[in-house]
Amino acid sequence: MKKIIAKLLIAASAGLSLAGGAHAAGGGIEWDKFPKEKMTDMAALQHGAKLFVNYCLNCHSAAFMRYNRLRDLGLSEVQIKSNLLFASDKVGETMKVSMDAKQAKDWFGAAPPDLTVIARSRASASQGSGADYLYTYMRTFYRDDSKATGWNNLAFPSVAMPHAMWELQGQRTAKFVDEADPHDKSKTVHVFKGFEQISPGALTPAQYDDAVADLVAYLQWMGEPAQGERFRLGVLVLLFLSVFTLFAWRLNASYWKDVK
Repeated sequence: MKKIIAKLLIAASAGLSLAGGAHAAGGGIEWDKFPKEKMTDMAALQHGAKLFVNYCLNCHSAAFMRYNRLRDLGLSEVQIKSNLLFASDKVGETMKVSMDAKQAKDWFGAAPPDLTVIARSRASASQGSGADYLYTYMRTFYRDDSKATGWNNLAFPSVAMPHAMWELQGQRTAKFVDEADPHDKSKTVHVFKGFEQISPGALTPAQYDDAVADLVAYLQWMGEPAQGERFRLGVLVLLFLSVFTLFAWRLNASYWKDVK
């Protein structure tokens, strides 16, 4: 299992870094904080699963995730079949796509990476968790006619992926200005100054941010569906050890009280 996860992490990281790895390695923009409370909100996780199936599963696969694991989110088998099972016939099958990897590479310049553990693969000790990165990434797309797809991204410059959720967010352009490099006054740097909305989306900015948070919560959950149970079990174990330590300490004191 560890070997499988390691291979997935390597593949996901490689796929995402093909176009903009140099920028990402240099730090890039500051990541926004993902609202962690979404991880305990079943309605948010269910909505995130719906967004994933509708907007991500067309190109990206989650080959190590089975549809029937969605029952852990409170969904019945009937609900999964009726609302989420579009790329397969059985709920026991994995979330694969029919897109040919070679064709995808020809179209986008890089084969879309598997997303099973994408949230875990993008974590950075200096910038935040993988969920923070994905939350920032999905909210910083903008129109760029110089790119083959017509889109670019602040968190991942020159990304090969188009903005899959643009109909929800609308279309924006990014405003940049040239300023003197604070480290070398003889050079100039391209500084981001904000977005300009050029067409509205189906959602307001606040609603879109909330939808992205739901999607990222699902991606985070998908990387380790048992993480909630693991956290709860960890708390119980720590409580047990605390009580056991108290009893052991008092027993030790009682045992040695007459020994000098």
